Amino acid sequence: VLASFELLLKADLSILCKVTEIKVDVLFIVFFPPFPQVFPSQDPLDRADFNAVEYINTLFPTEQSLANIDEVVNKIRLKIRRLDDNIRTVVRGQTNVGQDGRQALEEAQKAIQQLFGKIKDIKDKAEKSEQMVKDITRDIKQLDHAKRHLTTSITTLNHLHMLAGGVDSLEAMTRRRQYGEVANLLQGVVNVLEHFNKYMGIPQIRQLSERVKAAQNELGQQILADFEEAFPSQGTKRPGGPSNVLRDACLVANVLDPRIKQEIIKKFIKQHLSEYLVLFQENQDVAWLDKIDRRYAWIKRQLVDYEEKYGRMFPQEWCMTERIAVEFCHVTRTELSKIMRTRAKEIEVKLLLFAIQRTTNFEGLLAKRFSGCTLGDGTVKKPEVPPPSTNPFLEDEAGTETDEIVIEKSDAEKPKKPKAPDNPFHGIVSKCFEPHLYVYIESQDKNLSELIDRFVADFKAQGPPKPNVDEGGAVLPSCADLFVYYKKCMVQCSQLSTGEPMIALTTIFQKYLREYAWKILSGNLPKTTSSSSGLTITSLLKEKEGSEVAKFTLEELCLICSILSTAEYCLATTQQLEEKLKEKVDASLVERINLTGETDTFSIVISNSIQLLVQDLDAACDPALTAMSKMQWQNVEHVGDQSPYVTSVILHIKQNVPIIRDNLASTRKYFTQFCIKFANSFIPKFINHLFKCKPISMVGAEQVRNNWC
Repeated sequence: VLASFELLLKADLSILCKVTEIKVDVLFIVFFPPFPQVFPSQDPLDRADFNAVEYINTLFPTEQSLANIDEVVNKIRLKIRRLDDNIRTVVRGQTNVGQDGRQALEEAQKAIQQLFGKIKDIKDKAEKSEQMVKDITRDIKQLDHAKRHLTTSITTLNHLHMLAGGVDSLEAMTRRRQYGEVANLLQGVVNVLEHFNKYMGIPQIRQLSERVKAAQNELGQQILADFEEAFPSQGTKRPGGPSNVLRDACLVANVLDPRIKQEIIKKFIKQHLSEYLVLFQENQDVAWLDKIDRRYAWIKRQLVDYEEKYGRMFPQEWCMTERIAVEFCHVTRTELSKIMRTRAKEIEVKLLLFAIQRTTNFEGLLAKRFSGCTLGDGTVKKPEVPPPSTNPFLEDEAGTETDEIVIEKSDAEKPKKPKAPDNPFHGIVSKCFEPHLYVYIESQDKNLSELIDRFVADFKAQGPPKPNVDEGGAVLPSCADLFVYYKKCMVQCSQLSTGEPMIALTTIFQKYLREYAWKILSGNLPKTTSSSSGLTITSLLKEKEGSEVAKFTLEELCLICSILSTAEYCLATTQQLEEKLKEKVDASLVERINLTGETDTFSIVISNSIQLLVQDLDAACDPALTAMSKMQWQNVEHVGDQSPYVTSVILHIKQNVPIIRDNLASTRKYFTQFCIKFANSFIPKFINHLFKCKPISMVGAEQVRNNWC
């Protein structure tokens, strides 16, 4: 049966392949596709792994089932006939496909040809329409060009008429010195002439341009001559004065070459300051530094006189008042530099400071009066008013050059004030004093040396400060005096120079901060021995049991606490001083300011003071611990009350610690350090003496426990 089925199927497929010229494998795939992926089928014949033997065994599992073999064969043949019919139908249906395709292709080609024909017709019509539009608009474009050219011609002719008439009027007005009309007319002529820049090849236009330039040159020379006549450069008297002609001439100068304006300003200012150069010549008495006020008083009078007489003659945008003041400053700086070089040996500190103070005050007055637009590019920012501050290193120093303000200890915790805006006139005159600042620096070195010596003498004369536990310890008054003087020096120096003189002054500050730390603070710490062993009180302890131990008195304890508080205050204030110096000095010199060594010095003083307090209390307890270790603990028969050595230790602690606590109330962190260091020193020593209490009985051990617990 299987063989018959295969033969029939292959015969039919072979016939179909010959008709369609398709391979058998391809045809088999076409008629027997993998339908299970699309339409799942339960028919075993549709399975991809179809096995004929298994399929036959499924149909005929037993010999008895072979009885209906004819029926199965008939079904298979019926299925084969149906397949043959389907194949035949498909093959016959494909015979007309090629003919139908060729017919459809021919019809598509004909349709394309018709479409191309229509497109060509449309293109031809469009070209004809475009040509018609060009013909229609050609005349319109010609009319537009003619209109534009005619308008340009009329405008140019009008400008030419205005230019020609303006040049004639300009020349006539120039001869009659009608500067008021010339100022308006000249600006218009210049603007009109700009329209003819591309027509300079025409001789008539070039001629008019040359006439305009000639008129401008003539106006410039004429205006300069009028000012020379009104304000002659020779002599101190001014026979001329302000007039409407000169005021209008200034308006014309604004339109002319800027050099004309600069020449007018230069000659007027020079003539205005000619009297100053005569009055304050180098050989005059009023030219020296002690009468420097007269220079500034003179310019103030001159500025007032200028405002009254010539304020309306010059345009406001010329800033003539400020220009006169600035030129006066330049001349004054030059003259002062010259005379100070000649008489350098006569310069004293008080005289120099007097001149500096008056000069900086004058520069501050200029900053309040003028904007400084003539010093730079003319753009000046409006100064902002900084908020008030109570920090002495951050307060406004303009009005406190010589004021002595006591620096409070809480200044380090107060907010900083923003840096005040720069004075545009700072140094415009006072720069001349910088080469002579060495006199000031040397004077400050000498004054600080005398101040330190006076502090030492006062301390020896007055003695240590009295105990004052109610206020939590006292800072030595000399400390505040020193920093007030430092602030005064810093303000004075920074007002004059923020360069090398500030570095020199900083070096002097460092020198006397170290001297204050060693001479006033460390030098006055109580000394318990004259030997070279340093600040120690061990040598004062007596070895005999029950003997008295040399201790610091109440005054000495208060002195140590006062020195510790003073050193702590100096440490914080020195850090503020360093920050302020860095703000004052030039940015390029900031790295050269470093007060770390001085702050370390004050830290050493603080550490020595704390160690001295610890050693005093620790040594006071040593005799009691020694007494404890020498007791015969093996002979103790009963537990009693507190032992005398414990009472002695408690007494010493109660005597010292409250005094130290009260005197260090303002510096609680250092009192905490004192307590920690004392505990670290006493506890190991106590344990060491406790091990020395051998042998010891049970009753003795109980007595020790009761004593310390």
